[in-house]
Amino acid sequence: MTLADEFRSRNFSIYGQWLGVLCIILGFALGIANIFHFNLLILFSIILLVCSFILIFIEIPLLLRICPTSAKFDVFIRRFTTNYMRAAIYGLMSLVQWLSIIVDASSLIVAAVFLMLAGVCYALAGLKHQDFVGSKTLGGQGVAQMIV
Repeated sequence: MTLADEFRSRNFSIYGQWLGVLCIILGFALGIANIFHFNLLILFSIILLVCSFILIFIEIPLLLRICPTSAKFDVFIRRFTTNYMRAAIYGLMSLVQWLSIIVDASSLIVAAVFLMLAGVCYALAGLKHQDFVGSKTLGGQGVAQMIV
């Protein structure tokens, strides 16, 4: 299945996964860009950087096989294999970034919006009873088994 075929499948978990990859990129970029504020936004920037690091392992399962991680971290990451659990973690991460508005309106709002969109895609996949389907491009079904 090619990338175009994945997007044509109308499976919202694929859309959520690719929005998650976009959230990883935005998270690192915006987290670093906002870490230079001299107020409480530093805390929200650090949280966004940590969230981006966690999202890398959630969205790109191939990395769990390649990178040496602890057993506790692997168990934590493997909790997010269903659409509802992924929607929950994205919703929580989005909520934290929306709370950054309390301190100051900044570009962290962009991260909050995209985290929310990814969470909505996963929630829609769950509501439509679509099975979670990982993108083969990101190391989903079949790719991780070929490495071992």
